[in-house]
Amino acid sequence: MDAYDTGSGARQGPGGREHPAGPGGGGTGDGTGGASGSPEGAAGPGAVRGGSGETAEPPPASGPADPRSPSETAELPPASGPAEPGPVRDAAESGPSAGTAEPASGTVPATAAAEPVKPVEPVMPVDLPTGVAALSPRYQVGALVALAVVAAAVCAHLGLVFLHVAPSNTLTKQHGAAVDEWVFPEFEQNWKLFAPNPLQQNISVQVRAEVSTADGEIRTTGWYDLSAEDGRAIDGNPVPSHTQQNELRRAWDFFVATHDSDDRAVGLRGTLSESYLRRIAVLRLERNDAAGPGGVVERVQYRSRTTNVEPPSWSGEKVSDRPTVRELPWWTVSGSGDPREGAA
Repeated sequence: MDAYDTGSGARQGPGGREHPAGPGGGGTGDGTGGASGSPEGAAGPGAVRGGSGETAEPPPASGPADPRSPSETAELPPASGPAEPGPVRDAAESGPSAGTAEPASGTVPATAAAEPVKPVEPVMPVDLPTGVAALSPRYQVGALVALAVVAAAVCAHLGLVFLHVAPSNTLTKQHGAAVDEWVFPEFEQNWKLFAPNPLQQNISVQVRAEVSTADGEIRTTGWYDLSAEDGRAIDGNPVPSHTQQNELRRAWDFFVATHDSDDRAVGLRGTLSESYLRRIAVLRLERNDAAGPGGVVERVQYRSRTTNVEPPSWSGEKVSDRPTVRELPWWTVSGSGDPREGAA
């Protein structure tokens, strides 16, 4: 058949080329045509559309497969320029018809579902034993025994002190010597604070010593006012010690009560009071470093200075304001501080 036969329906393009027939096997009015079985025309870029001279639109550029379904791809026109920004559709929005999307380049598809994370169970706090309960059984028994001994000693002490201050009774008549041996001289009690005529005197107790020096000489120290030292320790102290308040005062009262006006001991308690005062004197002199380097205290001597407390103006009572001095004889002590009998 002649290619230029009018019965064939073929059109002659520029340069004498013939366009292939369309899908229907013949030419169409708009001049489009293509090979059989191809969805697009076979003409490349720059092909003219029929006799109108219009340039055919270029086909979409070939590239990676679009993960969307053919139906979604057909709805979008081919890109003719740079893609404009817009919202990215989630793959889950495509529904079941979207099919299985191919993974993007450089990503690793998940091959298995992640294992579920087990919840962490809370740890309950453990109460550890404290105090005596934290000790081993052997030490617990020892602590209980020590506590029982201390409690028994405290109860016995309080009981003996109570019998000492209580009125005369059967127990004090039978065991009065044992009570006095425990109480005197450190724990002696009296009722002067509540007596009808409380103590109305200021008593200052002083002591001095004879010291043998390192070069063999004997020297006598000055008077140390022990009462003034206790007063300075108590002044401004919210919790003064018992010894600072009562040790020296009670020792001097004990001595006066067990000695006559000539400073002679009356009974065994008088000798005990002298030993008590000597021990206090040695300790206080050592605290004040009275002996000096290499010195030894050989003898001590006490004296007291008593002054009456001035009565209030409304009482009309008259008392002497002259102090009364009482000076005791010298008492010999050993170099180790233990008292020895002797006077000078």
